Amino acid sequence: MWRELAPLGRDAGSGGYRRHAWTAADAECRAWFREQVEARGLGYEVDRNGNQWAWLGDPLGPDAVVTGSHLDSVPDGGAFDGPLGVVSSFAALDELRARGARFTRPLAIANFGDEEGARFGLACVGSRLAAGQLTVDQAHRLRDAAGVTLPQAMAAAGYDPDAIGPDPERLARIGAFVELHVEQGRALDLTGDPVGIASAIWPHGRWRYDFRGEANHAGTTRLADRRDPMLTYAETVLAARREAELTGALATFGKVAVEPNGVNAIPSLVRGWLDSRAADQATLDAVVSGIERAAREHAERAGIDLDVVRESFTPVVDFQHALRDELRAILTGRARGGAADTGRAVPVLGTGAGHDAGILSASVPTAMLFVRNPTGISHSPAEHAAEDDCAAGVTALADVLEGLACR
Repeated sequence: MWRELAPLGRDAGSGGYRRHAWTAADAECRAWFREQVEARGLGYEVDRNGNQWAWLGDPLGPDAVVTGSHLDSVPDGGAFDGPLGVVSSFAALDELRARGARFTRPLAIANFGDEEGARFGLACVGSRLAAGQLTVDQAHRLRDAAGVTLPQAMAAAGYDPDAIGPDPERLARIGAFVELHVEQGRALDLTGDPVGIASAIWPHGRWRYDFRGEANHAGTTRLADRRDPMLTYAETVLAARREAELTGALATFGKVAVEPNGVNAIPSLVRGWLDSRAADQATLDAVVSGIERAAREHAERAGIDLDVVRESFTPVVDFQHALRDELRAILTGRARGGAADTGRAVPVLGTGAGHDAGILSASVPTAMLFVRNPTGISHSPAEHAAEDDCAAGVTALADVLEGLACR
């Protein structure tokens, strides 16, 4: 499975992946998912929001156990972020069938669409729509860098954009959702554990900063006569780093757009996107407020107009303790049935990365498993997980699914 999926959407120059929503690369990944479904004789469907589902058992039955992740990527992303969870889900099902497991609850594998938000700037579009956390009007207003709207992109890919919206009946039939993901940090590498369990997802959001100055000639305009928004943007980037260091949070300006974007032109507009995350809401509020305050002070001194728009926000997600504890019991050998304690410690760790599991947690009991990432690098072609650790993740996921769906 991994070898078949690996070439899809990979850029020959960077070695990274460009599997953006509703593109040709995305279509190839979706076709791969359907092939895996059909090869296993599972039921297949695409919901109203473009999320793909593979079903073992009755899709209309109650208390289903669902696993899966996403197949899209950030620009020049790594191979593991998302796809590891989908591949591991199919592999875990294969393992359970080899064990002769008898399922007492419906089991599903999901591929949620546009998790990374690389094309339209909003993460977890598929799961947000399903959970009612993104309205139809808001979704229809999403545009990519070329001005293509989400409805136009969906229609071009053969999907019905008028059908999107909340899916409460589907979510009500889900008893548990477990997402396996490569760790996007080094906590497991530092403890020496191949697999861990998520405790919580930090609150996080994205803010767009529009710095407006005056376009002019770079070769003839005196420095004293310039209203250059690039300088104010640069000061704000530095302020973000200072505020993050002071508060123990994270703050990153990772995307920028410039107009008119000429080598010999002073910009009229610099648009930068801030991503900020923290362990708690108060800390996040403090760092974001500090960055905006510094930006406005620099803008006022330089005669630059500034608009700040919050484009997305996800509050802290504290995964349901009962399900989290059940996963830990299963993985340490203390699951129902009285199995002896294996003595294996399973670390529980928080994360600053957002996931579909975090979005769904408001509607469905959710949990996450992490697979060790030896370098901690993610959202980069250097993202990696060793084959042995990936296999350990499959085994752990199979154990969890067996414990939940084969009672």
